Amino acid sequence: MKLELIKDHIPEKLYTILKKDIKELRPAQAKAIEAGLFEGKNLLICTPTASGKTLIAELAGVKNILENQGKAVYIVPLKALANEKYKDFKNKYGSSLKLALSIGDIDATDSYLAEYDFIFATSEKLDSLTRHHAPWLKHIKTIIIDEIHLLNDPGRGPTLEILITILRKLLPKVQIIGLSATIGNPEELAEWLGANLVEDTWRPVKLEQGVYLDGEVEFRQ
Repeated sequence: MKLELIKDHIPEKLYTILKKDIKELRPAQAKAIEAGLFEGKNLLICTPTASGKTLIAELAGVKNILENQGKAVYIVPLKALANEKYKDFKNKYGSSLKLALSIGDIDATDSYLAEYDFIFATSEKLDSLTRHHAPWLKHIKTIIIDEIHLLNDPGRGPTLEILITILRKLLPKVQIIGLSATIGNPEELAEWLGANLVEDTWRPVKLEQGVYLDGEVEFRQ
């Protein structure tokens, strides 16, 4: 799908930013659009690494912000990943959006976040903010959950599951975008999220399996 085909479905400012680096959308991105990305539908994206999942999240979050529908929150499992995503988005959208990173003291209310459009946080930090009843939470329109398969993690899973449950109750009209390369039960998870499932096997580099021995790799035919 050519990028220009979605020009009339996204804000002009977003299109102007994207066209600098993108001419054509990847298969998973096109499938997400067909599955209701621009109509506010919840989506569970289950595609290989580097297949373009982050852009799907961008399209939803930035579009909703620029159309004054509400804030976007990007939930990640690790502080390092939150920092990485924040820097990437800051470089790309820093002149158009107000972006913030919230990964610090879980006992802080971070009231300053009320002034920001796109917020990057760990699940533990956002869970704390919901328990502090941060007033700006009601203005969230888009929730992006990276590595959503960690719902099955014995350490982080329960916190993430409770957080998603609370946010869905608090924000009945929120759009949820779940991202993962490895989900064992995608249909079941999509049903729990009330989301349309987007699956695809395309990857930018072919994945091959082989055995390394004595300095040589023998690939499976």
